[in-house]
Amino acid sequence: MNRRSCVRWLDSFSDNRKSKIQNRKLAGIVALVVAFAVCGEVAMAQQPKKVPRIGYLSQFEPARESPRAEAIRLALRELGYVEGQNIAIEYRYAEGKRDRFPELAVELVRLKVDIIVAAGGTVIVQAAKNATKTIPIVMMGGGLDPVEAGLVESLARPGGNVTGLTLLSTELGGKRLELFKEAVPKLARVAVLYDPANPPSVLEVKEVLPVPARALKLTVQPWEVRGTDDFDRVFAAMGKQRPDGLYVPSDALWRINQKRIVGFALKSRLPSIYSIRVFVDAGGLMSYGGTSRTATGASHITWTRS
Repeated sequence: MNRRSCVRWLDSFSDNRKSKIQNRKLAGIVALVVAFAVCGEVAMAQQPKKVPRIGYLSQFEPARESPRAEAIRLALRELGYVEGQNIAIEYRYAEGKRDRFPELAVELVRLKVDIIVAAGGTVIVQAAKNATKTIPIVMMGGGLDPVEAGLVESLARPGGNVTGLTLLSTELGGKRLELFKEAVPKLARVAVLYDPANPPSVLEVKEVLPVPARALKLTVQPWEVRGTDDFDRVFAAMGKQRPDGLYVPSDALWRINQKRIVGFALKSRLPSIYSIRVFVDAGGLMSYGGTSRTATGASHITWTRS
């Protein structure tokens, strides 16, 4: 079985659209372990002295990516692959800086890794795809529908060199608003942060949220944030308009500014909802999104801070 055959075989895991909505830990473990369980063994059989190398491309910083990376290492170890012994992993972290995605992807290609794991959504997967047409790419994390984003040709036959799993978290936007309204009955005006440079963020605020917002009689107030330096200005203006709640979708920029966002919501006594639990742990009201608690648990779950 050659590398292309490996990728086509792995594509079978993408046949069911529902399989796209998986928890992040399961996505990473399954995508990487299956790819190396098949392709890695073949590579070693063909080149006995070669140690296969994984290129791990993350949009986050090492500390935030550590739990997911460790889960992958443990899963590989169970299959007999031990980092530093019979496999090598080249880690590259963008630390929330989207402009670094292309250069880090190109760097991994120059290292001639055998496979690239793109952890973090549509934009970082696209950066990896732009950097190589031959090295297999395993996508994991949230983002747009991979077909609509142009990452694959179809779910049944992805084609090219991209496969894996995607958490379609933006499609949960309507349910987030519904739960938010249930938790805060007086909710009428909802401020929504969005990053114009992040396609899933734009899609959520402009296409996903308006329809359920109208049904719930809510007014969505989009607030554009392009970088860390914009938060003070945006929060100052938002404070003057005094919305009834704050909606924060999934985005690397929000993750690296987690304390600032939650701090503003608490200081302003503004109910807030997020796509991931870490914001609730930091003091936010509630979240609704993919769970990473277990490898076989529910696709999504709600956490509410008492």
